[in-house]
Amino acid sequence: MTAGRTLSRYISWRFAVSILSMFALFLVLIFFVDFVELLRQSGKHGSVPAYVLVWLTLLRVPAYSELILPVAVLVGSIGAFLMLSRSSELTVVRSAGMSVWQLVLPAVAVAIAFGVFAVTAYNPMAAYARAEAERQYAAAFGKQSSILRTQNAGAWLRQDGADGQSVIHAQLTANQGLSLTGVSVIQFDKSGDFFERIEAETAELKSGRWELQKVWVSAVGREPIYHDSYIVSTYLTPTQVRDSLGSVRAVSFWELPKFIEIADRAGLPATRHKLRYQTLLSMPFLLVVMVLLAATCSLRAFRFGKIQSMVIAGLSAGFGFFVVIQISRNLGLSGLTSPGLAAWAPAALTCLLALTALLHQEDG
Repeated sequence: MTAGRTLSRYISWRFAVSILSMFALFLVLIFFVDFVELLRQSGKHGSVPAYVLVWLTLLRVPAYSELILPVAVLVGSIGAFLMLSRSSELTVVRSAGMSVWQLVLPAVAVAIAFGVFAVTAYNPMAAYARAEAERQYAAAFGKQSSILRTQNAGAWLRQDGADGQSVIHAQLTANQGLSLTGVSVIQFDKSGDFFERIEAETAELKSGRWELQKVWVSAVGREPIYHDSYIVSTYLTPTQVRDSLGSVRAVSFWELPKFIEIADRAGLPATRHKLRYQTLLSMPFLLVVMVLLAATCSLRAFRFGKIQSMVIAGLSAGFGFFVVIQISRNLGLSGLTSPGLAAWAPAALTCLLALTALLHQEDG
């Protein structure tokens, strides 16, 4: 019994080191790719100090890294199996009569631990960093009003207020859509006729109003007038704005249930946030599936020495799995399936297939 526990701890440690090493490598790659992109934007739209770009990149990396965690677990698990095979440790263990389930169970425990930590601790930190990055990005690049015009249409919002309807366009959003940068407002009067055009550097949503700063107001038949501050009335609530403009990745796992409840009570669509919440809940299970995929493609290759085939099969299976996940999530976002089904079904189906393959390999 003691020998079995020692072996399980050893295998768990090898898998943990391999997965963390791969995750760290991906973090470095993400940092450099994102830093180069920020450098490109800085060169196009104005000079931003290098230390600001480095800090922005560091703030953005955690949110991006959440996307590649399952890939890190898959590749790290394959790497761990390879290292154990190369040192003949798996051969000795299998010769001693240990089943495939005894080999995989420690790796599964590591995957569950990483998944729980990623959802409950890493995700809130990443969400906070993402929100801060959005705010600082707007502060650093917002002075160049054309910063995003060559890349996308920015954020659009149609609203109604005490003064009439208006259409708001923002180049950048932060604080879940409550802070806007590079703002243009087309204001209509109560009769629906064009009244004025407003150009502002920033806008903040307050109770019943947008507070604009450094504003130029243009109307038909008169010269543009500058105002240090300007107010545009609105009936929008913070929840409505967050659902329309907010970045779902800037909402942490612990905040999502409350946000979803408020949105449902207000009769607002919260499909993105529901899907995000279910995706985070399924993360530990998803990482377990990655380990099972690695085992499915690895153990048979160990016996026949087909290491290259193992790696190609494992990565191909992982790629196919992520394609299915993306398709399923798009179906969930479009409303064709429920968020729970969209988040859990691909992982559950792949888990069943992987378990079937392992049973066939083990028992014939």
